[in-house]
Amino acid sequence: MSDFRGLPPGPNVGTQLKALRRKQKKAAATATNVATDVAAAEQAGTENVGPAVAPFPDSCPDLSPLSALTVEKIEDWFAAQDWSPFHYQQEVWNAMQSGRSGLLHATTGAGKTLAVWLGALLAVARLPRQRGAATRVMWITPMRALAADSAKALQKSVAALAGDCEVALQTGDTDSAARAAILRKPPFALVTTPESLTLMFTRASSQPNLSKLQVLVVDEWHELIGNKRGVQLQLAIARLAQMNPGLQVWGLSATLGNLPLAMDVLLHPVTAKKKPVLVQGKLPKQLLIDSLIPDTFERFPWGGHLGLTQLEFVAREIDQSASTLVFTNTRSQAEIWYQALLEARPDYAGLLALHHGSLDKSVRDWVEGGLKTGLLKAVVCTSSLDLGVDFLPVERVIQIGSPKGVARLLQRAGRSGHAPGRPSRITVVPTNALELLEAAAARHAAEHRQIESRFSPDSPLDVLVQHLVTVAMGTGFKPDDLYAEVRATYAYKNLTRAQFDWAVAFVEKGGESLAAYPDYQRVAMDEAGVYRVPRRDIARRHAMSVGTIVSDSAMHVAWMTGGRLGTIEEGFIARLKAGDCFSFAGRVLELVKVRDMTAYVRKANRKKATVPQWQGGKMPLSSELAHASLHMLELAHQAISKGKKPVLPELRALEGLLGLQMRWSALPSTTNLLVEELHSKEGHHLFVYPFEGRTVHIGLASLLAWRASRHKPGTFSIAMNDYGFELLSAEPVNWAEWIPASLADSPLFSTDNLFQDVLDCLNASELAQRRFREIARISGLVFQGYPGAGKSTKQLQASSGLFFEVFKKHDQHNLLLGQAQREALEQELELKRMEQALLSIQTKTLVFKQIERPTPFAFPLLIERLREVVSTEKLSDRVARMVAELEKAAQA
Repeated sequence: MSDFRGLPPGPNVGTQLKALRRKQKKAAATATNVATDVAAAEQAGTENVGPAVAPFPDSCPDLSPLSALTVEKIEDWFAAQDWSPFHYQQEVWNAMQSGRSGLLHATTGAGKTLAVWLGALLAVARLPRQRGAATRVMWITPMRALAADSAKALQKSVAALAGDCEVALQTGDTDSAARAAILRKPPFALVTTPESLTLMFTRASSQPNLSKLQVLVVDEWHELIGNKRGVQLQLAIARLAQMNPGLQVWGLSATLGNLPLAMDVLLHPVTAKKKPVLVQGKLPKQLLIDSLIPDTFERFPWGGHLGLTQLEFVAREIDQSASTLVFTNTRSQAEIWYQALLEARPDYAGLLALHHGSLDKSVRDWVEGGLKTGLLKAVVCTSSLDLGVDFLPVERVIQIGSPKGVARLLQRAGRSGHAPGRPSRITVVPTNALELLEAAAARHAAEHRQIESRFSPDSPLDVLVQHLVTVAMGTGFKPDDLYAEVRATYAYKNLTRAQFDWAVAFVEKGGESLAAYPDYQRVAMDEAGVYRVPRRDIARRHAMSVGTIVSDSAMHVAWMTGGRLGTIEEGFIARLKAGDCFSFAGRVLELVKVRDMTAYVRKANRKKATVPQWQGGKMPLSSELAHASLHMLELAHQAISKGKKPVLPELRALEGLLGLQMRWSALPSTTNLLVEELHSKEGHHLFVYPFEGRTVHIGLASLLAWRASRHKPGTFSIAMNDYGFELLSAEPVNWAEWIPASLADSPLFSTDNLFQDVLDCLNASELAQRRFREIARISGLVFQGYPGAGKSTKQLQASSGLFFEVFKKHDQHNLLLGQAQREALEQELELKRMEQALLSIQTKTLVFKQIERPTPFAFPLLIERLREVVSTEKLSDRVARMVAELEKAAQA
């Protein structure tokens, strides 16, 4: 009997074997499909790798209903469904009808999709009909699952308003037959992803269709603007705008703090003369953000409980709602909560599901379908369900732990009541006491629209290198023309001609150290001065590598009897041996064997097992949420110091903890920097509380330790969390000398020579080499392998590491090395944010406290360090004894 437990029931063995054979055939077909265009060129005997341009049919789809479309007809359609258009929707329709580009910012579930989609129909309707079938509207989404959902929603509305206008879907999951059909007969509208759009530029046969594109819509722009996928999309928009100067581009977003800049980044390449428009859809949508207040909790918090002490509360909330999403911040946490909820409510089997990015697509599709139809009562999920898939039945959202960011909180809250007029509610369940502080801060920041800003990467050369080969593979390029086109994007507006010429030379000759290897001579100039890809095998590998999504190598998890469960990081499986058990996809599995990057498993009889740990599990506190948390501490201090109860329920619940912190030390605030010094049998401790987030504190702690030891040699142990950091030394340090009352005069917190000091105090070479692994894959130096024959993490790391060392020794001017160092500082350590933190500290008043024992704020930093100490004693047992001693002192 199948054990589905919230997952789709498994087929019998015979069916599974047939399915496995189909998948094997599909994998082989996928590898062949990538080179379909190349093969066509070979058969035709053409010299260029790109296939010959196939003429489009002269017949044009019947767009007569669309040509008669007006705002009035749309409003009539709304009225027929008892809807009334919002003012901002009408504003978008009018702007798009007049040919303007823009950005729409509105809350989740407020009708953004209809606003821009119907505006796109109006924009196309106003233009004269073009000869030949072509795609008029392209809809870009950041996720494949969101693409499928969007295509269905767009098709439904266009069928009612404009008759036979096909909306097609093309993503990495689209099979070769469907791709060929789209190429043969382009649909009126195409829903796709940034990667699939870029792949279209590798085929010369796609160019006539792309040149007739009239409207490009980018959904969930906030998810793309701050990463290399967004840069890849900027380059694509610049290419489309060059093909059609009248192209209209629109972005949709629900959670952005820097809207004018976000619009500039998106529309920078658009050459239309009309001024773009920023539309803000302010609706009276009720947003309820509350917190679970535990009956009792510790005054000395530590982050190790995962909130499971509140399991019964969460289960009761699920009981009382028709449909609930339980968000966690990590996949490991989602696995733990899913198992715990099933143990607490065995009758949830079949009604409770698990959803995260490592599960197989078939499982995720089944879960999403169950949410839409209302068959599932609850889903435990991660950010895999953050984005705008429409789940109308969802009534409640529960956030396990702090959301760590205001935008993330708003995005997840919008998953409930996902329709205009319906309230959205999210409840934060703290995993330790201080997360109540973050919950109150997040609500305050959300109410005051203090949302995180996102910024575009600046001139990433690995993306440019990939783009050069992409364009050379399609139409080919002349350097002068392509340089002007690339410079039209926001990301590359500062790109120098020398940098561009270096990138061209790198893909043409492989740089100084790779010139002798033909595989790295990826483009060559023809007699007309146009750069093209000269070899078919190079084109084939490049087509397989298009994109900027880079993750650690993952192994498939599959049943011994056939059928896949998902993927898991290779490093985790490497630590297991046959017979070991681990928890995955809501089941306890026993590892049978590992073969060909696949972990074969069978169902285990045990209830407990190791939970996989995925990379990137730690989410740092955002600046906006950190500053709002300091504001909450100020409110608490004002009330407690006057003998009053704080107004906010979360702060009232924390009164004992915060009051004890004030008695033994002080509270940090927006105007002061709290520093505590403690002597214990372990050594001499310095605790500093900037409230700048874990990532910044890594750099700050290392910087302060290095600067102090530079004047007096010493060794420091470092621990950090989102609130502060600890420096522990065996020998006493005269910190008062280095941290004077005027923080602006402190050499430790100076921004002078910051860049070089950070390079000196950290293993910058190791950080840069780690970043170079990603750069090597994106720039095409390392090939990840064909389907079914992927390379392991060790192979990829060895390959990228070899390139890194070769470039350092023989090609020191290679600009990719400089990019790796820059990304290590900007992304791994957030150097700019660190500099802002130091400048902020210099303006604050120092509060320096000598403490006799760890305070409630210092205690979790001690525990963070203890986690790294190898000990036969269980951490929880040791923590319990420490807490008992501190509570005894607090009561005395």
